[in-house]
Amino acid sequence: IISVICLMLAAPLLARMAYNFAPPEYFALTVFGISMLATIGDGTPLKNIIAGALGVLLATVGKDLLTTVERFTFGFNELSEGIGFVPVMIGIFGISELLVQAEQLQGERKLIEMKAIKLPSREDYRRVWKTILRSSGIGTFIGILPAEGATVASMIGYNEARRWSKTPEEFGKGAIEGIAGSEAANNAATGGAMVPTLALGIPGSPTAAVILAGLMIHGLQPGPTMFTEQAEFAYAIFWAMLLVNITFIFVGLFGAKIFARVTFVPVQILWPIVFTFSIVGAYALDQSMLDVYIALASGVIGYFMRRFGYSVVPLAIGLILGGMLEKRLGQSLIMLDDQWWLMFARPLSLLFFVLTILALFGPFFWRLFTQRDSINSTGK
Repeated sequence: IISVICLMLAAPLLARMAYNFAPPEYFALTVFGISMLATIGDGTPLKNIIAGALGVLLATVGKDLLTTVERFTFGFNELSEGIGFVPVMIGIFGISELLVQAEQLQGERKLIEMKAIKLPSREDYRRVWKTILRSSGIGTFIGILPAEGATVASMIGYNEARRWSKTPEEFGKGAIEGIAGSEAANNAATGGAMVPTLALGIPGSPTAAVILAGLMIHGLQPGPTMFTEQAEFAYAIFWAMLLVNITFIFVGLFGAKIFARVTFVPVQILWPIVFTFSIVGAYALDQSMLDVYIALASGVIGYFMRRFGYSVVPLAIGLILGGMLEKRLGQSLIMLDDQWWLMFARPLSLLFFVLTILALFGPFFWRLFTQRDSINSTGK
């Protein structure tokens, strides 16, 4: 709830600041967003960059925006408009997960006894309310940063809760402060991630990337113009998120035990249902069998990516940002009369390019710096 309130306040202000952005600034901002793909997935930075590059490559399929020359269509006229977000998302997130879980059929399934939910007492709330507020602020801030997301927020929230706790020795043994700190930051990151998503059109998390794709499918273009040309939709999203967070409290309390029983449904029944809905969802958007084939192919690609330690999240975000990158580059070259180096003469563009370099090479130099300090301290 706290992060949604921050979203309501921060997103319009950030959009107002970005409203005067020209194509070169948008291009530099998109380049910065793509550079953050190195840290957004579960794999190594190199593997995340490779996965993101694959997504950007898929975004080039179809007609060139300036010359209308068809690229990588291989004779399929349906690909002239490009590869859609929906079938790729369904494939790499849904179908690939089914294939991964199919490998685990030989594993042992344990039955767990479902017990009643024990609610926190008033004393528990008195102990953790400061932790909840602190971690909510941390989660909101981390969520606003592109590509950081809930995982990083929950880790920092947990560490800060332990650092401020009067009984840090209880952490790791089910301390309620640790649970509150981690989960408050985790939940707050969701609202924070929507700030760059709605204000700039740059997804702040994997979930925000899926939401961004859904908005674009329905003709909505997140970014500064959304708050002027489609303001009613932007504020509808704000109030919907606030309502969902409030409703989720009651749904979680009274429905957790019921929802958990889904895990007891035999996979022989569950998987065909999920697979059927995935295929129907891929076909329903444009009533195209090509989208079904793309979803199936994406599922196979996603499966092998997971098998070899590649995260599918950078691929999805690369596909979304790749189209934006090409569009903004073309507009920038037209605006600057093909003098691309003039982008470095614009202060905001230069700032985003510098941030891109820091995002790509900063961790490497920081690691070298810390290793040198550790060697010097050991030598002493």
